[in-house]
Amino acid sequence: MTSALRTTPLNAAHRARGARMVDFGGWDMPLHYGSQIEEHHRARRDAGMFDVSHMLLVDVAGPGAEAFLRRVLANDVARLADSRALYTCMLDDDGGILDDLIVYRRAAQRYRVIVNAATAEADCAWLEARRAGDAAVTIAPRRELALIAVQGPRALEKLAVALPDAGRMAAPLAAFACAEAGDTFVGRTGYTGEDGVELVLPAGAAPAAWDALAAAGVAPAGLGARDTLRLEAGMNLCGQDMDTTVTPYECGLGWTVALAGGRDFTGRAALAQRAPRWQQLGLVLLDSGVMRGHQRVETAHGEGMITSGSFSPTLGRSIALARLPLAVAAGDTVTVEMRGRALAARVVRPPFARRGAVMIAL
Repeated sequence: MTSALRTTPLNAAHRARGARMVDFGGWDMPLHYGSQIEEHHRARRDAGMFDVSHMLLVDVAGPGAEAFLRRVLANDVARLADSRALYTCMLDDDGGILDDLIVYRRAAQRYRVIVNAATAEADCAWLEARRAGDAAVTIAPRRELALIAVQGPRALEKLAVALPDAGRMAAPLAAFACAEAGDTFVGRTGYTGEDGVELVLPAGAAPAAWDALAAAGVAPAGLGARDTLRLEAGMNLCGQDMDTTVTPYECGLGWTVALAGGRDFTGRAALAQRAPRWQQLGLVLLDSGVMRGHQRVETAHGEGMITSGSFSPTLGRSIALARLPLAVAAGDTVTVEMRGRALAARVVRPPFARRGAVMIAL
């Protein structure tokens, strides 16, 4: 007998709008509401919203919070001022990637971390093990909170109409800044390559907020559009483009590793000894077809593999992120093995599209 799928506070709202629901890592989540491509275009050209409440917010606080996060994360939270955020990886002792996450510094010694749904329980257990009973640090998972991402060039405009208080909080924020008032928390962050916010609010308030955003013209969007948007933006998916078999230097995330000052953190010693075997680059298919994860890539310098691939609604052709030999360069032509055929693809440097614009030469 299979266990019941977990649901977010917006599950009934998705079903009421006719979403096609799927099992996403044990969560009952919307794949699309009728047209994945239309949802993609709405987020890229206007405003779309995504239920990401399956992800977990974890509050880390206490007099030892900063020192603790500096030990367990590859990026350095000491560089953050209050109400600022950064992107980082959490590494194992061998330098492999356990998870990627956003860290917000809410105030001195008060941080909020957003971890991926598939790794949430393992992440919390890992953090607790590293805390090792240190009373100067508290780690509090916040499953009672909902998370809605409002993304697109008109996201802030429509947020202000739907939820005026949240709109006023968001309006002055720079990218990777945050603000909070009472139970509402707004971060100028997202996973689409467009402007927008991630809105945190109590679970019980989420359905009304969702309905208000929809009434203001923000299009509900599902997992399908979220995946093609993040792929166009060149953003990694944990467990697919990165995992414990690769280091940040092998999947385009070397910029998230802060080595200055000699700070020690989990995985640092291994990174110094573990020379990169791969690099992450993008592919644009020159032939007809759609690239998918795990397809083999043949290059003049050896074999590689696609980690994420799909049809790009913005470019009108198939694109992919791929793990390729170090000697491969942007501009090279490679072949992708697809159902017994060898199809031509051009190597490019991601992102493919952001802020409504195509970022590569076609």
